[in-house]
Parts: sequence; structure tokens; C-alpha cells
Amino acid sequence: MTKIFHHIGLPTHDRQPNETYVADTKVWVTDPADHPYRVEFLRFEEDSPVTGPLRDMPHVAYRVDDMRAAIEGKEIILAPFVPMPGLTVAFVKEDGAIIEFMKFEGTATEFAHLR
Repeated sequence: MTKIFHHIGLPTHDRQPNETYVADTKVWVTDPADHPYRVEFLRFEEDSPVTGPLRDMPHVAYRVDDMRAAIEGKEIILAPFVPMPGLTVAFVKEDGAIIEFMKFEGTATEFAHLR
């Protein structure tokens, strides 16, 4: 399985410039490509279905070519889901840290310049 660093995610309560809304998880996110250190800010709606450490802790994200292999045997915080066409993401907890795995497929071009 290939794993390539993509971004650092930081929860925030403050609105950020150029946020995008992800309806499935009721969270506003920024594009890490717009930040010099590849930081993604996440601002959760009060009624977001996302609970637990993902709302309170930072995470590190990696592009992967095999989602099943990436999450196998790990403590799953948020099971794989599709926030936009061509992108599947999942969150796990490993060694006390939150890790996001991102699998891009087909013609998905979001964040393609960060390969």
C-alpha cells in the first residue's frame, strides 16, 4: 500500500476564508492547498454526526491507494465515506493520534496538485 502525506487537520470554532461545506458530516473545511503548511481547518456544526476525538483533536492525513489495507486492524473513528465524487475518506486512531486516509479514484481532481 502506498501512503503519501496530504495535510494536517485542525478543528476550529472560528469561520475561515473559503470554507466548503460537507453536508454528510455537517462540517466546514478549508483546502489545505491554500495554506503554506498544508493545514486544513474543520469547523463542525453543533448537530454534526461526527463525535469524539475527531472534533477535538488534530489529525494527519495521507493519500492511499488501498483503503481496505490502510484501515485494516485499526481503531476506526469514522468509517469510510464519500464526501465528494471520487474521494473516499476514513479516520482511525493509532498510537493516540487521529489519522485520515484519503483514496482518490477516477477523475477526482480535488487536491490533485498535492500529489
